[in-house]
Amino acid sequence: MTELRRGWTTGACATAATRAALRGLWGGAFPREVTIVLPHGQEARFAVAEAASGPGWAEAGVVKDAGDDPDVTHGALIRVRVAPSEGGLVFRAGEGVGTVTKPGLPIAPGEPAINPVPRTMIARVVEEEAASQGKDADIVVTVSIPGGEEIAGKTWNPRLGIVGGLSILGTTGIVRPFSCAAWIASIHRGIDVARAAGTSHVAGCTGATSEKVVQALYGLPDDAMLDMGDFAGGMLKYLRRHPVDRVTIGGGIGKITKLAQGAVDLHSARSQVDFDDLAHRFARTDLAQVATALQAAEMVGPALADWAAAAARERALEVLRPAEIAVDVVVIDRAGRVLGRAP
Repeated sequence: MTELRRGWTTGACATAATRAALRGLWGGAFPREVTIVLPHGQEARFAVAEAASGPGWAEAGVVKDAGDDPDVTHGALIRVRVAPSEGGLVFRAGEGVGTVTKPGLPIAPGEPAINPVPRTMIARVVEEEAASQGKDADIVVTVSIPGGEEIAGKTWNPRLGIVGGLSILGTTGIVRPFSCAAWIASIHRGIDVARAAGTSHVAGCTGATSEKVVQALYGLPDDAMLDMGDFAGGMLKYLRRHPVDRVTIGGGIGKITKLAQGAVDLHSARSQVDFDDLAHRFARTDLAQVATALQAAEMVGPALADWAAAAARERALEVLRPAEIAVDVVVIDRAGRVLGRAP
């Protein structure tokens, strides 16, 4: 099997672009490539894709390479402009970089959506370059991503209250292919935002159809909706430590059946419906031969969906203990019809 190629976070790219821009500002010549040190001590080298300067400013761009990860920001240009500030290091959001508007995120409302680790990485580069050139480290750093606002529509940013574009992210500087970490981190930030907004009832759903049904059933606001996807365990374990009053879990019969049978990672590559268990539970030997949980539900009738909802609710309560959180489960079919519920 071919090893999947790693990539770089937007935070690492912005740090590299900052270094190149500062050398253009203070050294007069832009480098073709730069090296930065990532948070865990590894060195990373980046090609400089573009550079420009004018009176009192310089900017450089790095094209994000996400490796073999299906990252929506792969191929995006991360551009940084630097200019002297009136005092200290100042971060600004340029074109395509969002601004935080809700509490609960690691950056305060009103600030550019440049996360703490990228800020620290950029600050270190500013200090290093200033020391090497004998300059003051009083710099305005403006990060832009051309087309970033459109790309942000494919991310969780609008729901998290980040408006106008993308976030500059990354805790390690490295994108690991098909990593679950970024998705789970987004679930956690969604919970943080909901709690900060005083939202007491949240919902985690496996997909867009179940989310639409659950939101309509309960009249929930957008900031109550968590993009759980396959990561029921990631959501429930974080809620155990950061509780709310109530959580609703919504999903198709297949994924809810897997949760009912004990799985908390619902991805098809990591858990499967146990059809022998269903055959035994409902005294139907023919269930052992079916291909999908939906097919089994059609054969058994409402009893299977109601059992799946109730058993999934018990599994969720088990993961949440000792936190006292009310749980209900909604099971739907592909058309969005409710097949079963556990109130």
